[in-house]
Formats: sequence, C-alpha cells, structure tokens
Amino acid sequence: MHVDFPYRFDARGRTAGTDEADHIRDLIEQVLFTSPGERVMRPDFGSGLLQLVFAPNSEVLAATTQVLVQSVLQRWLGELIVVEGVRVEAVESTLRVIVQYVIRRTGTRVTGTFVQGGGA
Repeated sequence: MHVDFPYRFDARGRTAGTDEADHIRDLIEQVLFTSPGERVMRPDFGSGLLQLVFAPNSEVLAATTQVLVQSVLQRWLGELIVVEGVRVEAVESTLRVIVQYVIRRTGTRVTGTFVQGGGA
C-alpha cells in the first residue's frame, strides 16, 4: 500500500492508500511543484519550476523548462519511471505540465497533466 497525497484519512478513519500508478503521479506532482530549499532535510529536492511562471515567455525559456523538468524527474524518480516527453505551458498565473512517461515495473505508458495556479 502507498500513502495517498495529499495526506488524508479514508472512510474508515485510517490513512488513505492508493495504487502504484496514482502514487507515482503523486510523486511527480511533488517533484514538479516543490521549490528547492522548501524541504528542511532535503534542501535540493524539487524543480524550481514555479519560479519560471513569471519569467518572460520565449522559445528558449520553454526549451529550458522542458529540459529542467525532464532532468529533475529523472534524478528523483528515475528508478520508477522513464520520461518520454515533457510539455510546459504557462498562461497568466496557471502552469500546466504534461508528462509522458512509462512506469518501469509494469511497462504502462501514461500521460499525466499537472496544473498549478489560477485555473487549477
């Protein structure tokens, strides 16, 4: 059993659990939307992606962001997933990240959309 994120209780009053696919999705979300320095015991954990929302849009920024996302996912979750593609869209105060990945243990291909900000 994997603990569901965000942490909550289930109908029985116990810690809510989830399956492997949802657990991996939760882990990706944590890596993407955690800023380095935010976690006391792991100051280098996270992506810094949220800081890029307010940077001026350009093709260079988009390419840099995609490489950043792919590298942090590989660093922190490389044992669990293989990242096949990343697309990042920043519109006003909303950040949308689309990640295509394969779960290593099962070989299942997944496309996950992760949204942070105004339109979430």
